[in-house]
Amino acid sequence: MILSLGDFLWSLLVIFFMVIYFMMLFQVIVDIFRRHDASGGKKALWLLFLLCVPLVGLLAYMITNSESMAQRNVQSVQQSQAEFDSYVQNVAGSGGSAAEIAKAKELLDSGAINQSEFEALKAKALA
Repeated sequence: MILSLGDFLWSLLVIFFMVIYFMMLFQVIVDIFRRHDASGGKKALWLLFLLCVPLVGLLAYMITNSESMAQRNVQSVQQSQAEFDSYVQNVAGSGGSAAEIAKAKELLDSGAINQSEFEALKAKALA
């Protein structure tokens, strides 16, 4: 059996919309479980509605909760970014002993400390 070009393109279109539908469905299911403002019963009713009438349930949830879904997504991204920034700062540290010696040298050059204080800071950084 040989498929015509029209049949092939129709199949591609159907597969494309199926993938989009399942992506939206999984996003809604994740959002239902992520909600803190809904009780367990309300979450169960939404899941039951999605199970019994999938397309209508999906569209109803997207229409009624789209703004709060977007806010939860933004909060999740902001929290992830803050955790990543904190991790990078902890891993990067202050630059180590070389940075401390460079700061001490700047203080020495500006006249804020004398040579003996510079040597003490340098010894402390290298210890």
